[in-house]
Amino acid sequence: MLILSKEEMSRLITMPDAMDAIECAYRAYHTKQFLMPRRTQITKNNQDTLLFMPCFSTNRFGTKIVTVFPNNTQKSVPSTQGLMLLNDSETGTPLAIMDGTFLTAFRTGAVGGVAVRHLTNQKKIHLGLIGTGVQGKYLLLAACTAADIAHIYLYNRTPSKIPQFIQEVKTLINNDHVIFHVAGDAEALVRSSDVIITATTAYQPVISENVSVLMNKLFIGIGSYQPNMREFPKVLYPLLDRIYIDTSDALAESGDLITPLENGWITKDRIVPFSDVVAHQEHPSDLNNMTLLFKSVGMSLFDLFVADRIYKKAKQAGIGQTIG
Repeated sequence: MLILSKEEMSRLITMPDAMDAIECAYRAYHTKQFLMPRRTQITKNNQDTLLFMPCFSTNRFGTKIVTVFPNNTQKSVPSTQGLMLLNDSETGTPLAIMDGTFLTAFRTGAVGGVAVRHLTNQKKIHLGLIGTGVQGKYLLLAACTAADIAHIYLYNRTPSKIPQFIQEVKTLINNDHVIFHVAGDAEALVRSSDVIITATTAYQPVISENVSVLMNKLFIGIGSYQPNMREFPKVLYPLLDRIYIDTSDALAESGDLITPLENGWITKDRIVPFSDVVAHQEHPSDLNNMTLLFKSVGMSLFDLFVADRIYKKAKQAGIGQTIG
């Protein structure tokens, strides 16, 4: 069995690798070539969360154990941490233990990148990011991998963290042509952006309620993963031409879908599995004139496919510590 650290995993996996693995996961989801029980979620004090996420595919099964502690941002500790165990699905033999914190952040970035890849067709995209934590770095890396990003607008409740964040992102994307801007508020960011990514743990909407700045844009919601969390305001939903979800579990997990459905702001017939897009079964005809929302809560199928890609590359390169 291999033990793979964050540093070793980051040497093995590239964002194009991860995005291709995510697309493979979507195809498996579309054809139902997997077994994925709904993840077990235990919450303490209405915020600190333990997630247990098992999944079987044709050749592998894996289990990710994740903790999400939002207040860790005040302690210089990642809010999301975890471990990934990868097994052979025929024999059950453990194959690898991986850093689940890095895996989660990197594959979540890749999920956002695949949405950008399929739901935009513009050149020189202006992209906005609300929430400049660890996850935001990989979301920007994936977006820059998926499309030609000309300008990046950033907003965070703690502006003092943004300069260091920009330097870290510049190192990751290695593209001197991207111009970074610090937005004075969320409305200014949305006004300036074609694509808006939200990566917060907010319980109240973080997007402007000014309808005039919301139309004909792509919104990618990554942050809300519990029924009482929301990143998007009520006024956005009547404007949406399509709502895409990465997994049907999102309908029961995210307040950005639960609240609008319960209050009649949207109906289920406007919600499309994103796997249909990847499988070329459903695609918007005119992306430039549509207002779209892609909502992700993540699923263990993503972890499994990206972890398997990392494991195969590690075996080929002879990287990792072998035990047992």
